[in-house]
Amino acid sequence: QDREVEMLNFPPKWHDPSQDELSFANELLEFHFQSAVEELLTICQTEVQSETGDEKEHLKITLLRIHSALQGVMSCLPELRPSYKDGRSKVVEPSFFIAGSSGSTVGSSEMREKAAELVHIACRYLLKERTDDSILLALVVRVIDALVNYGSLEYDEWSSHVQAWKLESAAIIEPQCNFIVPFHAQGKKRPRWALVDKAHLHNTWRCSQSSYHRYRTDANVSPSSLMVNLVKDLLDLSLHNYETVRSYAGRSLTKMLKRWPSLISDCVLTLTENLRDSKALEHVVLGSCSILASQTVLRHLTTDSASLSSFIMGILGSSHHESIKCQKAITELFVKYNIRFSGISRSFFKNSQSLADRPGFLGLFSQINALGFETNSLHWRYNLMANRVLLLLILASRSEPDIYSQILAETAGHFLRNLKSQLPHSRMLAISALNTLLEGSPHKASVEDSQQSLDHPEECNILSTGTLLNDIIQEEGFMNDTLNSLSHVHIISDSDGSSKASYGASSFQSGSDKAITYFYFDFSASWPCTPSWISLVGGGTFYSSFAKIFKRLIQQCGMPVMSSLQTALEEFLSSKERSRQCVAAEAMAGMLHSDVSGDLESGSDWLMLQLQKVVLAPSVESVPEWASCIRYAVTGKERSGTRAPVLRQKVLDCLCTAVPQSVATSVLAKRYSFLSVALIEISPHKMSPAEEQYHVTILNELLDNMSHSSAQVREAIGVAMCVACSNVRLAGARSPGVLTEQTGNEYWYKRLTDGATELSVSIQNNSQSKQLELASDSSTANGLDNKEEADAKRMETIFHFMIASLKSGRSSVLLDVIIALFYPVLSLQETSNKDLSLLAKSAFELLKWRTLPRPFLETAIMAILSSVNDPNWRTRSALLSYLRTFTYRHTFILSGSEKSQIWQTIEKLLVDNQVEVREHAAGVLASLMRGIDKDLSKDFRNRSYAQAQRILDMRRRNSKVGPFCCYHPWCSTCSDGFGAFCPIRHAKLA
Repeated sequence: QDREVEMLNFPPKWHDPSQDELSFANELLEFHFQSAVEELLTICQTEVQSETGDEKEHLKITLLRIHSALQGVMSCLPELRPSYKDGRSKVVEPSFFIAGSSGSTVGSSEMREKAAELVHIACRYLLKERTDDSILLALVVRVIDALVNYGSLEYDEWSSHVQAWKLESAAIIEPQCNFIVPFHAQGKKRPRWALVDKAHLHNTWRCSQSSYHRYRTDANVSPSSLMVNLVKDLLDLSLHNYETVRSYAGRSLTKMLKRWPSLISDCVLTLTENLRDSKALEHVVLGSCSILASQTVLRHLTTDSASLSSFIMGILGSSHHESIKCQKAITELFVKYNIRFSGISRSFFKNSQSLADRPGFLGLFSQINALGFETNSLHWRYNLMANRVLLLLILASRSEPDIYSQILAETAGHFLRNLKSQLPHSRMLAISALNTLLEGSPHKASVEDSQQSLDHPEECNILSTGTLLNDIIQEEGFMNDTLNSLSHVHIISDSDGSSKASYGASSFQSGSDKAITYFYFDFSASWPCTPSWISLVGGGTFYSSFAKIFKRLIQQCGMPVMSSLQTALEEFLSSKERSRQCVAAEAMAGMLHSDVSGDLESGSDWLMLQLQKVVLAPSVESVPEWASCIRYAVTGKERSGTRAPVLRQKVLDCLCTAVPQSVATSVLAKRYSFLSVALIEISPHKMSPAEEQYHVTILNELLDNMSHSSAQVREAIGVAMCVACSNVRLAGARSPGVLTEQTGNEYWYKRLTDGATELSVSIQNNSQSKQLELASDSSTANGLDNKEEADAKRMETIFHFMIASLKSGRSSVLLDVIIALFYPVLSLQETSNKDLSLLAKSAFELLKWRTLPRPFLETAIMAILSSVNDPNWRTRSALLSYLRTFTYRHTFILSGSEKSQIWQTIEKLLVDNQVEVREHAAGVLASLMRGIDKDLSKDFRNRSYAQAQRILDMRRRNSKVGPFCCYHPWCSTCSDGFGAFCPIRHAKLA
């Protein structure tokens, strides 16, 4: 106890060195540090007549002595004194104080400055005479880092210590005794030595940061000439031909640049000049890219226009390097810059014109724009880089309306021409650029005050942009070439007919090509905003970004673009190639969603005519693309998506038009799929009277065709019914009574659910009778009659409706319908009609995942438990399967009486006359005993135990009276309470 008290009363204490101790430390520093530095100078300046190996060992030992001395003294040796622009003294004035960061001073700043001067001379000597000795050069880098980067040694120690803690802390076996408080405590506590170590670790970090940020916050402070010389040495070492030396020097140089931002500009100019130099060696280019790719340099580019101009032009002017490593490093550098791009300094825009010492923004922009054309014989990758920089610069200039208006039209026209580029990468970048730059509003019909907006000066740039784009679009063959080029982006797989993802990303093979895909940022929100769950129209190759381009072009330029597209699309709409059908669907989607003013009637008539041709076309390969086109065309506008497009009603009119009776079933299924995707995008809460009437018409047609002969059509009808019914239900909840007269909830609800139970019983009986007929007389196996076949098909459509409702999430508003159809799902899982049974099983699996809120829960329990007396044992077994998951998913919301009712139902099936049902009930009840209700489980356990005890007692009495069962005297089927075929009973009766 006394030892514990003594330990608690012994807190850590700082050691204040005495004057004698400081004097001794200074003597040691002079002996080990100053003498070693002077000896290094002697070796470098004196022609030593000795073996090369001896000189190398001498240099290595001397450098190690210097580094060890610096590592021992750390930050106790004062740092290099900076220079001040205002002519102040070179005394380092602390701007702020960090507790625990400073200690006693050993040596002086003059000692460190003298060492820096001599190490600079030694570095020049080694680079000249021993440039192939990587060991010596690495030691020089470490010495320079310790000399110049004040506090770096403490930071390195802290960093390595933190990593060690991460690796070893989990393996620390701590004692049971708690040394923090004087009494024992349960649990795992940190020992005292760990707390002391953590405190030392934190104090080391404070010491490393004591003056780190001092020079970054004061513009009047600049590095001294000695420091600049050593930074230049590090810069030369970072371009060395040995990768190890480059790596060491690069890390040290990056830390120095982060501490002294004023040094970055000169380094960037030197390094980018290396990239432009056609005679630069490979290792020089690799080292330059490594430094330029650091986060410190990339962040500095946002504040220094000269560095930014030199950086961009250096990269774009480095295509002459033939080394593969160089090209890969340059590409990776640009990709990193592209990802980390965070804007341009506003001062760059103030000096938009070029000056004598630095280029202006417009001058830089024009130079890059000239590199972005394919006619300049530049490599395609650098052409792509130039176009990407062009887009980044114009996006950064949006905050400056004067400059932005000067370059918007020219840049948009440049990227518009790139749509028909032969380079797939340039086409994809042009798509991203146009979707970002084109805002389009002057020709939108939905804007009532569009004419008034022309009086505002900020609209002038939009009008001039539209004029320039119109001139380009009116060029002969431009739109046809553009559509043809965009069709090449859709890469169709021969195996499954689906398109490759990421806009034909499979065409990129090499690593550098794959890195180019980072250029394609999605600047707009993803489409569609509503869930995509309809499998009939899934797996398409519709790109909403393509459709948005055509929409923006029409909004920006007006009806001339619409006319050009109509002429060019004639060929693509009649083509049998799926890639051409894809781009035609995207163009049509943009036209339908553009809401342009002008000769809208004639344009919409042409669009409706083409859409009707698409619906009636026998080809089904491009159905997913055209379904996406229709979905895009009727998608709501504005941020909430509630405002209907102008042509939505005409699209719905076209889709509601009945097709001829002679068309193929695939065409009819396609039409119903188109109706489904169109109705998905209609907001029920904002439904207009015309859209309500469309739902009435569509629902009547769907309900009349539920017994269609084609399975594909029945599936499409079920999906469309799910969408239409849920929309009607939601619209009725918004305004009760609006749809009651025409459809109401009762109308379609009754047609769906009335007679469903009787229909399932009839199908089940017909299936059983059919099996008996097949067993007795094979000549009667001619299938069901027409009535029975129609009933089965109607039930298939109902199951498709349930599956679609449960998969889409729309079942939340259709729970009463689903509960009413619960019995058919249970009873038709095993029939002679395999297709019907498969659909029933699919609906059953989805139904198990659906939770039911009140008041639907009470109705569901009644509907579920009513199946316990069904004569078909397969229905009773399916009921047990559902009860298992149903009980677990509703455990916390079921009342005690409901749990007891479910328990009694399962317990009743334990004595079912079908052995499969009894076995299944036993398994379900055993699983429910672990969680549904403790009281129910305890009561059942006690009753079961008492019953088993009675059976054992009866068995013992019977063993004394009569003979045993000839096989299993313990078998439950031979006891008096179970079964009627007990041998003992038969013996007694005899």
